[in-house]
Amino acid sequence: MAVPYLTAVLLLAMLSWGQDFPFRDPTLPWEERLDDLVNRLTLDEMVLQMSKGGVMWNGPAPPIERLGIRPYIWNTECLRGDVDAPGWATAFPQALGLAASFSPSLIYRVANATATEVRAKHNHFVSVGNYEDHTGLSCFSPVLNIMRHPLWGRNQETYGEDPFLTAELGVAFVKGLQGDHPRYVKASAGCKHFDVHGGPENIPTSRLSFDAKVSERDWRMTFLPQFEACVRAGTFSLMCSYNRINGVPACANKRLLTDILRGEWGFQGYVVSDEGAIELIMMAHHYTQSILETAVASVNAGCNLEVTCVLKRNIFSYIGEAVANGNISLEMIKDRVRPLFRTRMRLGEFDPPAMNPYNALGPGDVQNDAHHQLALQAAIQSFVLLKNRNGALPLRAEDVRSKTLAVTGPFADATAYLFGSYTPIPELRYIYTPRRGLATVFPKVTFAAGCSSPRCDKYSPTEVKSTVEAADIVVVCLGTGIQMETEAWDRPDLALPGHQLKLLQDVVAWAAGRPVILLLFNAGPLDISWAKAHNGVGAILACFFPAQATGLAIAKVLVGDEGANPAGRLPATWPAGMHQVPPMENYTMAGRTYRYYGDDPPLYPFGYGLSYTLFRYSDLVLGAEVVPVCGNLSLSVVVENVGPRDGEEVVQLYLRWGEASVPVPRWQLVGFRRVLVPQGQVTKVPFLLSFHQRAVWAGEWRLEPGSFTLFAGGQQPFQETRVPSNILRADFSVLGSALKRSQC
Repeated sequence: MAVPYLTAVLLLAMLSWGQDFPFRDPTLPWEERLDDLVNRLTLDEMVLQMSKGGVMWNGPAPPIERLGIRPYIWNTECLRGDVDAPGWATAFPQALGLAASFSPSLIYRVANATATEVRAKHNHFVSVGNYEDHTGLSCFSPVLNIMRHPLWGRNQETYGEDPFLTAELGVAFVKGLQGDHPRYVKASAGCKHFDVHGGPENIPTSRLSFDAKVSERDWRMTFLPQFEACVRAGTFSLMCSYNRINGVPACANKRLLTDILRGEWGFQGYVVSDEGAIELIMMAHHYTQSILETAVASVNAGCNLEVTCVLKRNIFSYIGEAVANGNISLEMIKDRVRPLFRTRMRLGEFDPPAMNPYNALGPGDVQNDAHHQLALQAAIQSFVLLKNRNGALPLRAEDVRSKTLAVTGPFADATAYLFGSYTPIPELRYIYTPRRGLATVFPKVTFAAGCSSPRCDKYSPTEVKSTVEAADIVVVCLGTGIQMETEAWDRPDLALPGHQLKLLQDVVAWAAGRPVILLLFNAGPLDISWAKAHNGVGAILACFFPAQATGLAIAKVLVGDEGANPAGRLPATWPAGMHQVPPMENYTMAGRTYRYYGDDPPLYPFGYGLSYTLFRYSDLVLGAEVVPVCGNLSLSVVVENVGPRDGEEVVQLYLRWGEASVPVPRWQLVGFRRVLVPQGQVTKVPFLLSFHQRAVWAGEWRLEPGSFTLFAGGQQPFQETRVPSNILRADFSVLGSALKRSQC
């Protein structure tokens, strides 16, 4: 019998590899190889592996030369591209903009392209012996924290305010980053920040010592579900956060890191500390009184790896002393170091290099044409059309050919403000500001910034006025940028910074009825009530932080190029004013996010977004009107494009509990699909409502009988509709006795 091709390749690779330890034998099961490797390590070697996560002087995990194990750096950022590693990288839109696409398939492709570039650059770094920060394959991404407060500085890194949307997009990112190879992981995912993270940021000590007091129900129904989904998706790690949770620091929280994460969810990966978080257990939280006590608390709670920041001797370097004192068992240390090497094995480090196809990636796979096109497509899909008075957009072809277009505002031609935080850095030639991008389609583009930065504390109206008065169409580029919202910096209010509103009002007056289009570059919501209400502002487009393809994407959307019909939806509620913004320090979900919002309508609701075409909904059909407690429910809805052009629609499905024994959201997103519906055509969109999505927290996850309502449409229930029949409803009943979710 002929030897199968893959077996022959494996045998040849092993012969050339010259494996001399069982842990290097690729024919053995993973766990058997891990047993061999871990049992060969001394306590001192294990301590060094656990205490060298990266950052500054800490450096990589050191080599174990007697076993032929090379150094490894764990600190790599991959939020929407290869962040902070030496060399260029493709910059995809910031996470909140990606979330606005409501497209798991887009998130998957962005994550997979990111992993390709991370792996390609890593291959080079290893070949030249470079193990500095951000050169590894283990990503501190994605960010799965809930956007619970509109002023939080890190909203841009999240997927918005909804746990279901965040979970679906997070799962797509994890799978895209890790790849679909049956044996090897392209780059390993690490979901963060675990858990109940989300502000306050801007007081230097508060984000490092804050105690997030959260009810058990809010914890279970809002802050934990997306992390459980991340674990189910196969992530290799989670990052424990800076804050305390009801008095216990996250990185010393045994209930979080052992009882829930490993006990309830079956997590087999590793927990890495946020930068300096273990040191801060003692230095900021004062939860422990000594370095040794801190090491014991965090290791026993469930931490595997320390990333340091403050102290020059790592907390985890005291683990050996703790073992000698009997405070930590040697077996626990073996358990803690095991997933670190499991990750490295699955990345292919201990297999013959020829076996791993990802080892063939190189410089030609970084910033290639396919990735640039994906960055452009991602930016287009992320834009949310908030206003389009009398069809101001798309601009007519004859206007594009013959009219003069003026671009103004602090974001009009400033590359630094279009990316947001945690950004890859592309070559300058690939960066398109609004001004540069619009010049690719408009033959006559003029420019005046008006403000030198997003702070806009100094406004120069004269130049703006002359530019606007000489133009036929005006595009105004306003927003925040990392000067106003970023890590360690929350915003004080919802207002446009500095004189930006004055600039907009002046432009509208000077334009004297000519088209004015407002582009917004921000993450947290802005009070743009004046622009929404004023007839002089024809259209408003929320662009978030689109990164390198900003200008090209804007040009295509404004002129309505094929495939550039806006279909993004807001992944977070935009309050109508500060009267709707609760205190950041209060962690109750009451009054927060669309799930618990009050009766006072917001400026723009979660899930809102317009299109250049119109859609009509019909035939919401349930597979059954009565289902058992543990039953799933299939359903479908019909969407018709009744407008003037092809377009994508984000079909949204919401569940409302008729009665429940405990408090529940007023309604909850339970399904969404971004679908292309050609002009004049109809498509049927199927959904499956899982029994898991009906579960409520009542001291445990429980499924209860009763009446339920489903709403299907292009937006939330009970909001101002875009066309008649835009929101459909159907009722169904659940029969039987209440059960624990685990009983189903």
